[in-house]
Amino acid sequence: MVAKRIIPCLDVKDGQVVKGIHFEGLREVGDAVGMGVRYAREGADELVYLDISATQEGRSTFVDLVREIARGIDIPFTVGGGISSIDHAARLLDAGADKISLNSSAIADPSLITHIASQYGSQFVVVAIDARTIPAGSGNWRCTTHGGKVQTERELFAWAHEAQERGAGEILFTSMDHDGTCKGYACEVYARLHEELKIPVIASGGAGNIADIVEVLTTGQADAALAASIFHYGQISIPELKKALAEAGVNVRPTAI
Repeated sequence: MVAKRIIPCLDVKDGQVVKGIHFEGLREVGDAVGMGVRYAREGADELVYLDISATQEGRSTFVDLVREIARGIDIPFTVGGGISSIDHAARLLDAGADKISLNSSAIADPSLITHIASQYGSQFVVVAIDARTIPAGSGNWRCTTHGGKVQTERELFAWAHEAQERGAGEILFTSMDHDGTCKGYACEVYARLHEELKIPVIASGGAGNIADIVEVLTTGQADAALAASIFHYGQISIPELKKALAEAGVNVRPTAI
């Protein structure tokens, strides 16, 4: 049985990890490289770094940061944020990233998934999907872009299938209904994605405690759980989380500490 993965997510602006809700009300929580090294030592299975710098200068700085991260950690890491061309993806992969994450740009130009997967392989491509129910609580999931601010006509499950067919190696789904609430994940959605897709599904949005993560990896059948605040602010440590998961019968890789 493949081990479930625990993935801290680090939003990066000007070399610092920041946290807010939907990229608003941001405050610095630590150094991007240093936090990555700490999480790797604590037993994180992978990391996700998202570049939220908007300028071209910020993009160049982020590529340099990716090189530093690659030198500092020994676990796989994914980078995303504004990747809109195969050249941009190539720069990040050449700098040492193990995978790239596409979101708004993939919805705008789905062929981008195909081109990057054809050039580098599906294992390098994560398609991130942010979706919310329209109207709220209806079960009608619509994809959004630009950090959840722009609603599209794309339906969650149809888009996940298309992304898979175009070459995505993983789907990272964030429920915008649950994101930032710390009240648990949309487990029924992850279970359906798991049943319908052939590729791994990463759960994001809503983690508030250990029980939430246990639930999404069991009832929700997600292949990995991604979280930010609960790790950044010390609400849950990765060793204690993995211990609880193992006690709940979830197959996880052991921690070194």
